[in-house]
Amino acid sequence: MSTLLYQHIDLLSKEKGIDPEIVVSAVEDAILVATRKYYKSTEELTSAFNKDTGRVEVHAVKQVVGTVTDPTHEISLSEARQIDPRAEIDGEVRIEKPTDVLGRIAAQTAKQVILQKVREAERESIFEEYSQRIGEVVTCLVKRTEGPDVIVDLGTAEGRLPRREQSRLESFTMGDRVRVVIIKVEKPSRGPQVIVSRIDPALLAKLFEMEVPEIYDGTVTIRTAARDTGERSKIAVSSRDKDVDPVGACVGMKGSRVQAIIRELHGEKIDIIPYSEDTINFVMNALSPAKISRASVLDAEDRHLEVIVETDQLSLAIGKKGQNVRLAAKLTGWKIDIKSEEEKRAEIEDQMAMLSAKTPLSELPALSPGILAKLTESGIETIEALADTPIADLTGIKGVGPKSAEKIIASVKDYYIQYTEAAEARRAAEAEERAEEERARREAAAREAEEADGSLQSADLSAVPSEEAEGAEGENSNERPGSEEEGPAAGKDAIQGE
Repeated sequence: MSTLLYQHIDLLSKEKGIDPEIVVSAVEDAILVATRKYYKSTEELTSAFNKDTGRVEVHAVKQVVGTVTDPTHEISLSEARQIDPRAEIDGEVRIEKPTDVLGRIAAQTAKQVILQKVREAERESIFEEYSQRIGEVVTCLVKRTEGPDVIVDLGTAEGRLPRREQSRLESFTMGDRVRVVIIKVEKPSRGPQVIVSRIDPALLAKLFEMEVPEIYDGTVTIRTAARDTGERSKIAVSSRDKDVDPVGACVGMKGSRVQAIIRELHGEKIDIIPYSEDTINFVMNALSPAKISRASVLDAEDRHLEVIVETDQLSLAIGKKGQNVRLAAKLTGWKIDIKSEEEKRAEIEDQMAMLSAKTPLSELPALSPGILAKLTESGIETIEALADTPIADLTGIKGVGPKSAEKIIASVKDYYIQYTEAAEARRAAEAEERAEEERARREAAAREAEEADGSLQSADLSAVPSEEAEGAEGENSNERPGSEEEGPAAGKDAIQGE
């Protein structure tokens, strides 16, 4: 047990993080391969490591027979008893093969076999270890870059941070310490690959757990999170203690806690949302900073709802390139349709107009003149009246069979689909026009404010004597009115939205 060879085996197993028995097995296999190569024999060989002597013993196993027909695998009883006096017919004897004479080539072969076996065992150990750590957040060091991918040192293995798992705001240099999420362990032929991520929502949750003691001790719970990496994230939190405000706990004093996380994520803005078991309230909270007038469920099974906002809140609710509503949908798990009060009003008016309209049957081009004549003769003269007629009544009309009735109903459905699509397209165009006007109005107001601010600064400077003008400029540049408020305001925007 205390032999030099076994000490080396024990040291190697600790260094590679594998079971010593695996290394012993590798050594036994290596010596066996080297012995077979040295003796150039087809005998049945076995090897075993003797911990007492520190040697790997190799034996040729032969069958004891009365008449030998295969000297390579068989031995006579008389010869067998010279080796083992207890040998019997149909038994086995083991003949030791000297391993001290293997030579340099056989030793090199043994070394290659040992390295290969140890490498395979090391790969299997890494795969087993990291397969159980998927979803865990770890701190690692950047080792190098391979094209767009970043290779990081996880301690016992290397991890790969692919470009698709990186934030567009981030760049890495060798030696940087970064936090990543283990998301997958692949097992290609060249060895296991640990794939890590900087965009997984689990990273955001772990950062909050590290910064917010109330989350770490379980008082505040992160219910769900959604990220648009590099731009904005939303996180829903709830509290087990009614006296603890979950949003305030995550924000911290003057935003200190959330600002630390924003710095870790290189400026990614974070909205902290109070979680609610009530779907309507949760969705309305998730769409912050927009103010929602009302919301209603359209299809509970399909998890689809409709949200109504004031016209001036529409662009804020949707967000830049649809970012706000997209994140809210990810956060809540519901499909969200957002409409302004004007759009909803126009939609209701269209529906009322559709109900009160009297559209002639001739607007259904899919129906033949004969069918139209039969419907008119039966007292059905408008599309609206036809839509209200049950299929049983249609088949009761002379000359209208089941197939004709189905065709009539399909044509009515197509008419209403086209009518609805046209109305929605019209409303969308009108909404886009109103949004464009609102943007133009805001840009004009911003320009006027800038011009007014410039005029005020010019007036202030003109009142300063010429010999002191240079000093006055320095004071104005360092102590502009409102400059002290820019830091807190920026933090508030990062928390509550643009």
